[in-house]
Amino acid sequence: MLKGISPLISPKLLETLARMGHGDEIILADAHFPAESFNDNVLRADGIKIPDLLQAILPLFELDSYVENPLIMMQAVEGDELDPEVEKQYMKAVEQTNPQLTTVERIERFSFYDRAKSAFAVVMTGETVKYGNIILKKGVTPSFE
Repeated sequence: MLKGISPLISPKLLETLARMGHGDEIILADAHFPAESFNDNVLRADGIKIPDLLQAILPLFELDSYVENPLIMMQAVEGDELDPEVEKQYMKAVEQTNPQLTTVERIERFSFYDRAKSAFAVVMTGETVKYGNIILKKGVTPSFE
């Protein structure tokens, strides 16, 4: 256990976050996401909900300020509806460290899957809400001089 680092962040996840560079993407995936079909770097965070994981990760993880939106989620498939509470809960977690971010970009399902193929890692969570996956694009960590 380390001071200042949430116990929700496993040693493997901490290592993964530290190894990521500017522009790399990590997906926090819901429990239904076919991560193993798209990416070879799959980490487990079973039982952990995505808002809680966002609260644990974002104090350590700079989001990319050079893109229009460093947060990406999946659009609903035709005939489905999004539950607005999902995004609302995610943004509540995000605003604690990134109050300037007020929206999430939505992309089509198969475009999201394509992003999963090139993501640095996919974290399988215990999240069970529909359309609960979110991509975080890493930015440049500020210097501590």
